Amino acid sequence: MPITSRTLSEKEASIYLGVSRITLRQGRCEGRRDNRMAPVPYLKLGRKILYLVEDLDAYLLTYRVTL
Repeated sequence: MPITSRTLSEKEASIYLGVSRITLRQGRCEGRRDNRMAPVPYLKLGRKILYLVEDLDAYLLTYRVTL
């Protein structure tokens, strides 16, 4: 049975969300700021930064607009 990854790298997460890697880094390093996208939840394992797919999906839903 193949193991499917629950995590994405910074590059993969930026593609998944449709934002630049710089945007993700600014959120991690500077936190919540006016006129900027809220920081995306992430994992830090040593020096490695990972994003859970389910966290990214939940994050996207917070920006969902329904009329």
